[in-house]
Amino acid sequence: MSKKNSGLDFLEDPDALEGRFEEVGDFFQQNQKIILGVLGAIILAAVGFIGYKFYVSSQDETAQADLFPSVYQIESDSLKRALNGDGKTPGLLAVADNYGATPAGNLAEFYAGVGLLKDGKYDDAIEHLKSFSASDLLVQARAYALIGDAYMQKKSYDDAISYYQKAADYKPNKFFTPGYLNKLAIAYEQAKQNDKAIDTYNQIIEKYAQSSEAVNARKYKALLESTGGQS
Repeated sequence: MSKKNSGLDFLEDPDALEGRFEEVGDFFQQNQKIILGVLGAIILAAVGFIGYKFYVSSQDETAQADLFPSVYQIESDSLKRALNGDGKTPGLLAVADNYGATPAGNLAEFYAGVGLLKDGKYDDAIEHLKSFSASDLLVQARAYALIGDAYMQKKSYDDAISYYQKAADYKPNKFFTPGYLNKLAIAYEQAKQNDKAIDTYNQIIEKYAQSSEAVNARKYKALLESTGGQS
């Protein structure tokens, strides 16, 4: 193969190679400010990312220390202290507000939503639960279902239907999905959409026949069908 055809003549010819180096040098001289600016931006972004990760990690340790006493209190039904603190620990609302970017702060959003829901503060509960996000099997779907519960308490049935559907669609499994579908069917009934409630009960019966919810699904489906089943 000839040098011309190979496209690698500068590797085989010292003079050609020297010419290439000169071209690169000229290009650098003409564009020095741009090249250095781009390199500086890349380095700054990398340093900033590393610094942010370190900051989040250190903040998360503090958030965890503040979080767990409040989680214990909410599980023992000490809602006021869990949400607002007891003078020694700041409480779930403060942890969620101050450390929202950390894993512990994110989890505080979930527990704050649970506590506010128990306390009957449905709009605040919805706000905190919507701020929570996770990729696990259980907790994200649970958060969607709790948002649905809050909307049910507000009699906002269309919104409840939307979030129960999200819970049921999130990583479906035989352990938790039947319960979410049952809540969805009840929400449809409350919204006077009995045909959709029947369809949802059928999903439980057909897909999760071994679940405890399937027994009630058969019963409630039969009741709806006996009344005509139409919304």
